[in-house]
Amino acid sequence: MELFFNPFDNLVCILLGISFTVWFTLLLVFIIVPAIFGVSFGIRRLYMKTLLKLFEWATLRIERGAKENNHHLYKPYSNAIIAKDPTSLEQEIKEIRRSGSNRDLNSVPEFEMSDIFYFARRGVASIMDDEVTKRFSAEELESWNLLTRSNNNFHYISLRLTVLWGLGLLIRYGFLLPLRVTLAFTGVGLLVFLTCVIGLLPNGRLKNFLSQKVHLMCYRICVRALTAIITYHDSENKPKNGGMCVANHTSPIDVIILASDGCYAMVGQIHGGLMGIIQRSMVKACPHIWFERSEVKDRHLVAKRLSDHVEDKSKLPILIFPEGTCINNTSVMMFKKGSFEIGATVYPVAIKYDPRFGDAFWNSSKFGMVNYLLRMMSSWAIVCSVWYLPPMSREEGEDAVQFANRVKAAIARQGGLVDLLWDGGLKRGKVKDTFKEEQQKLYSKMLVGTQEDRSRS
Repeated sequence: MELFFNPFDNLVCILLGISFTVWFTLLLVFIIVPAIFGVSFGIRRLYMKTLLKLFEWATLRIERGAKENNHHLYKPYSNAIIAKDPTSLEQEIKEIRRSGSNRDLNSVPEFEMSDIFYFARRGVASIMDDEVTKRFSAEELESWNLLTRSNNNFHYISLRLTVLWGLGLLIRYGFLLPLRVTLAFTGVGLLVFLTCVIGLLPNGRLKNFLSQKVHLMCYRICVRALTAIITYHDSENKPKNGGMCVANHTSPIDVIILASDGCYAMVGQIHGGLMGIIQRSMVKACPHIWFERSEVKDRHLVAKRLSDHVEDKSKLPILIFPEGTCINNTSVMMFKKGSFEIGATVYPVAIKYDPRFGDAFWNSSKFGMVNYLLRMMSSWAIVCSVWYLPPMSREEGEDAVQFANRVKAAIARQGGLVDLLWDGGLKRGKVKDTFKEEQQKLYSKMLVGTQEDRSRS
């Protein structure tokens, strides 16, 4: 019996050995080696152009099928639902009073019952067209990218379209996902091992040189694990040692996107598990700034650690995301002022993802990290553009908040994002009382005037 099965078993083993050999040879030649030297064969760009043509055909086929079957197609709102004119509280209330009263508007200001209509209208408008909470959900697409999770019009249209979707499902989960998982483990494994080895070397130029090369190589392998197609603009403005790189924040992979084109000192809280292992190995080779959980809320300690780092011009630029949370890449929300108080040169960076190939936004209240990474690796690709903006410094007479807002406005303008003043902390918290008090102060000022007006009268 053994003699009968042995030839078959040997054949299976030989075939499996050949398959694994071919697999890892292709992996090494076409992905890992190019990542080490920072070169590309253009395969990903060709892949992206092919996908665009498929998406266009699928969208046209859906629209034609809907027209033939009299189906209504869902179309996302590209603009706000409610038109808003840039008018002040006083102007709007005067307009309400003018339309509903015969009183002289220039008489002594006092409360009128009709004033409540202004606040009621603003409240209803905010509910109908909430410009804050919609920044914490996935960006809607104008066209279908052959992913079930991104299609609001998912129903049978034609056999060809269904077969194409099924073929895409097979390619993404049967070929791309195993390849990407393999690359991810390769990149992370090499990062942990090589940084631990480099950490044994004495501090000096050789250690810094090897650390930078290892970090770049491993991050580039991780970028290929996402089939990330990145276009970098204005590289002459890349952050320099002793500076601080500030970018808008959409996803945890923002770090990989930026670190695959340059080396940075990371700032963050110390974690446990796999993330903790990676952090402890990285800090052996490069002076990253990790904080204990108890230290994160100590603003003075954080500011001192950051300022000590930027004062040493031999150290890598710090990478910071001042929003403090992930936003869905349609806007930039309030920058925390802490990182703008230390007086370092700020290098703004704008990151804009193309959602047609895969949604990079991490909705942390809906998906865990593992679930999110699996969604990323089962998408078609991650396509984004990165703009390095000219360095900015704090001007004379400018406080940290004004400086932060100026940097934020520059990033929003370059990335084609909406510039919002709201705090990203509203993702999990309530509106601060100060916002309500600000509206109350504006209304009371309109009624009773300022201190100067009262003194003159």
